[in-house]
Amino acid sequence: MADDLGEMMNQARGGWDEAMGLRFVSATRDEVVAEYVVDRRHHQGYGIVHGGMHCGAIETVCSTGAALDAMPRGLAVVGVENNTSFVRAVRAGRVRVTARPITRGRRSQLWEAVAHDEEGRVVSCGRVRLLCLEAGSDLAGESVKPRPGG
Repeated sequence: MADDLGEMMNQARGGWDEAMGLRFVSATRDEVVAEYVVDRRHHQGYGIVHGGMHCGAIETVCSTGAALDAMPRGLAVVGVENNTSFVRAVRAGRVRVTARPITRGRRSQLWEAVAHDEEGRVVSCGRVRLLCLEAGSDLAGESVKPRPGG
């Protein structure tokens, strides 16, 4: 896919994505897919993937898609709401998270993501609402710069 920026996103990985082992499979303005292999860093006390991992993975793919849509217009995006449901416990294996837009407006976007385990079962799903900001906008004392993966 010519518009696929997944590999570029992996080369620019850092921060939370890198620490959690989240890798992009593909990334376009219409769909973002990422995955991670579950290990100890993802577990909570009962040996299952922590809800924060599900929330973070969903936020990452949704934010990335929204950013890829907004950046050509000179805009940055920031998440303002993340509603994630935990559907099935995961202890091991590969989790794949896919995000697609529900709506993309001038000032806000709403994206939905679903995470599946290796057997194709839904393990979590969520929606992320994002605010579109002019590049250089002041957000909590810092200037916002457009970049995918917000």
